[in-house]
Amino acid sequence: MQNPKEKMDLSQFILSLIFIIAISITSFLIIKPFILGFLWASTIVITTWPILLKIQKFLGGKRIIAVISMITILLLFIIIPIVLLINSLITTSIPIIHWCSSNTLEFPELIWLQDIPLIGKKIFISYHTLLDSNGAELIKEIRPYMGRTTQFIILQAKNFGLFIIHLTLTLVFSTLLYWNGEKISYIIHQFASRISSENGDAIISLTVRAIRSVVLGVLVTALIQAFLSGIGLLILNVPYWTLLMLLIVFSCLVQLGPLPILIPSIIWLYWNDNNTWGTLLLIWSLFVFILDNILRPFFIRIGSDLPTFLILSGVIGGLLIFGIIGLFIGPVVLIILYRLTIAWIHGISINAFLNDVNIKSKIN
Repeated sequence: MQNPKEKMDLSQFILSLIFIIAISITSFLIIKPFILGFLWASTIVITTWPILLKIQKFLGGKRIIAVISMITILLLFIIIPIVLLINSLITTSIPIIHWCSSNTLEFPELIWLQDIPLIGKKIFISYHTLLDSNGAELIKEIRPYMGRTTQFIILQAKNFGLFIIHLTLTLVFSTLLYWNGEKISYIIHQFASRISSENGDAIISLTVRAIRSVVLGVLVTALIQAFLSGIGLLILNVPYWTLLMLLIVFSCLVQLGPLPILIPSIIWLYWNDNNTWGTLLLIWSLFVFILDNILRPFFIRIGSDLPTFLILSGVIGGLLIFGIIGLFIGPVVLIILYRLTIAWIHGISINAFLNDVNIKSKIN
């Protein structure tokens, strides 16, 4: 009997391949506008799914009320605060644009540098040498571009239309995922099993655990540090505290911590003879900085007991390569690769390896 595969000639194979590639590319282009919203919704739902189940149990198993409750929480604690924060950022950044774009930008004398013991006079002389030589010329050349760059960034942030669309899509997808969570989970597990019947479920489990660890251990920690820092900056009358708070979020996400933003604020307070406020902000900044070493390990263990180094490396690398969504892509990819490699070294399936790790962690 002739094999059916032998009947397919080369031209038919090429045309079939072209058709599959074309329909795949077309499908991707169609769903491309929805990908970002779906990824954010998936991240939110995966992280908060246990909360949904607890609310549903408390409400007597009524899923619709539980979903409405979760969407209300998202609106009150995520969507609305983000919109207000972006709006405040745009408002407070306008004076900075004018300041950077103006030709009246003058650099301070910093006479107080001479009072610093041992190194003060050398720093003062070097600073003024820089201003009187090529350093000042270089800064004058860069200054116009500072204003243009800042204005470009703020104008991009002003594009509220696209921003609101993404937030709306995130909210819609979150509602659908909350409502059909079990069905979607079943389909994903079936798909993973088709790819790898031995390791498919384990990889899905790893992905969920990695996302929860990143959201709790990195993102939530950064938001808490930024919120506490913003409260301190607001109370102590530091200007542009909203902009500084957003910079602190980014600084914490790339694992630099809040101090690179808070230290200049402390110096600014001392410079303006607000010694009491400067000292209070210094104490508050040290508290926020120390809090990072307490919250991050605690939250990561809540999400899952995964290697902290891999999570942080994945966060930084993913952020640099994929942007903000790389916060979750980077750690997931690294952790899956790490687990697969360790399981391969031990000569067992990743599922058996994870079971062994879970047993040992419970014993310890």
